[in-house]
Amino acid sequence: MGRQPTTYQFDLFSNPHEAETAQMPPWQAVPEETRLTLTKLMVHLILDHVHAARAVQREEARHDA
Repeated sequence: MGRQPTTYQFDLFSNPHEAETAQMPPWQAVPEETRLTLTKLMVHLILDHVHAARAVQREEARHDA
């Protein structure tokens, strides 16, 4: 008999109505410190992405000249 997992990784692409899918807790149920940390990390991720996209555009512009 297989061992039952004790932790679950959220699957963003699975059917949320399947019994095996771990349900994400409501945002307000997440501890405030965790919400703040996650929000800061998401802001950094988005800004890094924007800065990387701008750097690529500048590099492409230099090659066009």
